[in-house]
Amino acid sequence: MFVVNEKDFEYRFGDSGPKYLMKGPRMNYALVQFQPGQDFQAHYHNVMEENFYILEGKVDIVVDNVCHTLTEGDFIHIEPGEVHYVKNAYDKPIKMVSTLAPYQEVDKVNVENPVY
Repeated sequence: MFVVNEKDFEYRFGDSGPKYLMKGPRMNYALVQFQPGQDFQAHYHNVMEENFYILEGKVDIVVDNVCHTLTEGDFIHIEPGEVHYVKNAYDKPIKMVSTLAPYQEVDKVNVENPVY
């Protein structure tokens, strides 16, 4: 058992990207934030499934070339092997929860030049 506070962690890219509150041993748990116009490279996972729950804002999450526009309260589940891409094409920051499981040290495969 442990307790953490998100204020003790930083987003990967300063004001955006994931802020991992837990990495392993069985899953990753992160807060993710993107400023207007920011995105994250298309990728997929071989083993891990990924979930996003939208806390604030509006975001486009493209899964296997299908765009899903999500807002506060929406949840999306992404299976292993599904190529996904996140973009904040809107005028306000987006904040969401991300979970990845089962935990793998390295399981992200970047996709070059995806079609959107």
